[in-house]
Amino acid sequence: MTSQFKIEGEYIDLIQLLKATGIASTGGHAKFIVDDGVVVRNGEVETRKRAKLIVGDVIEIDGNKIELV
Repeated sequence: MTSQFKIEGEYIDLIQLLKATGIASTGGHAKFIVDDGVVVRNGEVETRKRAKLIVGDVIEIDGNKIELV
């Protein structure tokens, strides 16, 4: 399943995206998800919690895809 997420401004931090989309319920939960190594950004595992995601990035988590627009 692919969904789109509209970012405000130039970028959004990865943990902010996880919270905003409801994938993580808290910031601590978001950090745990990233630490588990299950977040894929544009085909590569993303381990930086504060990675700056920009328009065009595609994030995959457990079979769900989020395209940033």
